[in-house]
Amino acid sequence: MSIRPATPADALLIGKAVTMAIGEEITESLAGEHHTAEDVEALFASLAEREDTQYSYLNTLVCEEDGRPCGVCIAYDGAGLHEMREHFFRAARERLGRDMSAMEDECTPDEIYLDTLAVMPGHRGKGYALDLIKATAERARKMGKPLGLLVEKENAPAKALYAKAGFEYFDERPFAFVLMDHLRLPQE
Repeated sequence: MSIRPATPADALLIGKAVTMAIGEEITESLAGEHHTAEDVEALFASLAEREDTQYSYLNTLVCEEDGRPCGVCIAYDGAGLHEMREHFFRAARERLGRDMSAMEDECTPDEIYLDTLAVMPGHRGKGYALDLIKATAERARKMGKPLGLLVEKENAPAKALYAKAGFEYFDERPFAFVLMDHLRLPQE
């Protein structure tokens, strides 16, 4: 297993990872009546090809096993959220007819935000998620900011993974109209 920075060639993988991470319900909500889950995946893939979005390949690490991608972690500097997110808002409007501009901020400017963590089916249970978190935490440490994330209060498996990685409860905040736990990894 190895972890490497993503490249523009990973855009389709990143789009798939984002839809896996947000789940079927949110993906279907984004798609609405006139679009499909594949359209939503393509939207995120198009954002991953760019250098100026939160879903950019520049913000992404890819885990590989025997040269094949098996996991993705996207994390970005919260200080750039508003500027980066404008591209998502515009693309959602143009490609899906969705106005996302009322969305709450998922992070704060003083942290690196772990936005997406996804391990592909068939590769789960091997510790790759934890390895991706550790590699992302090292990136955050080098940037001099704590690593933060949001997790649904009822998502016990994810909370257990994050606790194992060292994350601690920081506060709670609404996201997508759901009150979530905001966790942070203390800086060393």
